[in-house]
Amino acid sequence: MLLGLLGVTIFGGTLPMTRLALEGFGPVFITLARAVIAAAAAGTALWLLRRPFPRAHLPTLAGVGLCAVFGFPIFSSIALQTIPASHGGVVLGILPLLTAVFAAIVDGERPGPLFWLCGVAGAALVIAFSLRESGFHLGAGDFWLLLAAMSASLSYVFSAKLARLMPGWEVIGWAVVICLPATLVGTVLAAGSGIHDPGPMQYGALLYLGLMSMFGGFIFWNAGLALGGIARVAQVQLFQTFVTLAISALVLGEAVGPETLGFALAVAFVVWLGRKAKIGRAAPAAGRA
Repeated sequence: MLLGLLGVTIFGGTLPMTRLALEGFGPVFITLARAVIAAAAAGTALWLLRRPFPRAHLPTLAGVGLCAVFGFPIFSSIALQTIPASHGGVVLGILPLLTAVFAAIVDGERPGPLFWLCGVAGAALVIAFSLRESGFHLGAGDFWLLLAAMSASLSYVFSAKLARLMPGWEVIGWAVVICLPATLVGTVLAAGSGIHDPGPMQYGALLYLGLMSMFGGFIFWNAGLALGGIARVAQVQLFQTFVTLAISALVLGEAVGPETLGFALAVAFVVWLGRKAKIGRAAPAAGRA
């Protein structure tokens, strides 16, 4: 749970930093450039530590790359062109529930009724908060964020499966490295129309997205999911909403109302209760070893 919380804290800065980066770069350029930055850091670490290429896990690594390298960054960047980062952070509160759903489908986890009750309650809290903040209207930005949330949740499940077989940092490391040929070429092609007079803050935000959001955060997050179970540890991501709100207020100057404390306390209670829920695994098919 602690490893998961460290990862969530790092991920909490993703939307505010994306919003900041959009002041100097286009969404496609941000998506590709952050992946190149992450691949440079991960590739250096993999080379220095002489880690063998996990050829047997290439299909799953490709799935991680598709969702984490391309899906979430581009969908969230498009969304944040029209909505504040603080609003986006609340909408992404649906992540733990989506992660539990995909964990049940992909990884065979079987949360009990209490867990689902907590997951739905937590999602309802953050959705209600989102609707209240937006005047009870969901726009195109919310649709793009839903796609971003689905991409992120799938990447978490794929990553956690592999993190049981190799260190969590290697999972995301190899995922961004195998995507490097595409992201590097794409970055060069997108540079002409995707760079809009950025300043030091925008370059710093892009570095954060590459080094922390796409690489550093996954080191803690993948390890936490592998050790504690995908569905259970994913519950701590409900706190990501409030990390995002805090960073949005401090860095972007976005207004955060006093009602946030009440929602934070309610979400904290839901996460605490969800930790106590039983989570089993699907029984193996008959005749399978």
